[in-house]
Amino acid sequence: MRINRFEDIDGWKQARALAKMAYAATKKGPFSHDFGLKDQTQRACVSIMLNVAEGFDSGGNTEFVKFLRYAQRSCTEVQSALYVALDQEYVSEDEFTAIYKQAQVTRAIIGGFIKYLLTQDRRKPAPPIDAPATKNHEPRTKN
Repeated sequence: MRINRFEDIDGWKQARALAKMAYAATKKGPFSHDFGLKDQTQRACVSIMLNVAEGFDSGGNTEFVKFLRYAQRSCTEVQSALYVALDQEYVSEDEFTAIYKQAQVTRAIIGGFIKYLLTQDRRKPAPPIDAPATKNHEPRTKN
């Protein structure tokens, strides 16, 4: 499958599902009143989606991978924030487990995409050693 837009990326789709779950949890009960933790949890979820989208538009695999790694870190941030929410009894064990697993799945799918992109970079043939630099040069033509 060809990826034509960031919405086609499985990691972005999983991040969207994670954000939906986390937002639902942060809107309820005492979690909704812990403005710092609520805000940080929501921002981390949104960060995953935004970094995948921004990386998609970066223009190259190396830069894309950099943004995908930021997205992975935000998955871990969500998981860590969930422990605080659990310890404060803002979420039930079941909610914690469901959201934590979604963050885990999201991180893993993004990780798989990173591996794929790195493989694509390695598959590109190296230019011949004696090839002239083409940067800012006109193609040679025969007279």
